[in-house]
Amino acid sequence: MGLTEFKLRPAASEDFPSIKRLIDLVEINPMGLDWHRFILAVDSSDRMLGCGQLKPHRGGIVELASIAVEPDYRHLGIASAIINKLIEAAPRPLYLTCLSSMASFYGKWGFCKLKLEEMPVYFRQLVHFISIMPGWDSSSDPFTVMKLM
Repeated sequence: MGLTEFKLRPAASEDFPSIKRLIDLVEINPMGLDWHRFILAVDSSDRMLGCGQLKPHRGGIVELASIAVEPDYRHLGIASAIINKLIEAAPRPLYLTCLSSMASFYGKWGFCKLKLEEMPVYFRQLVHFISIMPGWDSSSDPFTVMKLM
């Protein structure tokens, strides 16, 4: 499958089961999934290949979130196309959370890592919550909060 063989479109209510399934499959945060906020990458049969959303938080904070691509369709530019589309529509600053191993990927768009004291309260609380979760091993791939101005 090449770069030109998918298109982006807004999600519809009937897409929610596919969104939820993909988010669960790739094991990213399943909280705050609202199909109204999602952009999908779909093939010529309208089958979802990837998704992403702009997730609002209290205080006017917006997060680039739920970026996921079907495993068999990775490295084809799908995530980048979704991210580009969402960034076009996003207010600034724009935040995201990711594993540290993904920081250089998001750095291509100008996202910068934040220190704990630089984070809005929501993200400081999230970092604290994740750090106390049973089974979380921050030494394996620490969690990172990033910001795009």
